[in-house]
Amino acid sequence: MTRRVLIVEDESLLVMVLEDLLPELGYRVEATAHSVDTATQALERHELDLAILDINLSGDSSFPIADALAARGIPFLFASGYGQAILPERHAGAVLVQKPFGLRELEEALANLPQREQAAP
Repeated sequence: MTRRVLIVEDESLLVMVLEDLLPELGYRVEATAHSVDTATQALERHELDLAILDINLSGDSSFPIADALAARGIPFLFASGYGQAILPERHAGAVLVQKPFGLRELEEALANLPQREQAAP
């Protein structure tokens, strides 16, 4: 089964890179968002298996999106030029891939994500 990905990134060039790399790794880009608002809308509109979040979205933090994903049991990773130390305590254990990254680093980060939690019946 192909896993459906939400990309939350404000740099269009990086979105294009991820749109090229993810299918090579067996993932399908379900939606992209460039802000907290558009990411929130994507969460409501799309069935997702995981998300890749830039931490800094034109001056806003993606942590509210990380919170919403965690509440839904949807795994996510941060893709950022910032190190792990910038993560708030509630996301301190999150997977982070350091920018700039290549196919191998992205593949390794995705492999370290937990599987999506299934909702209770």
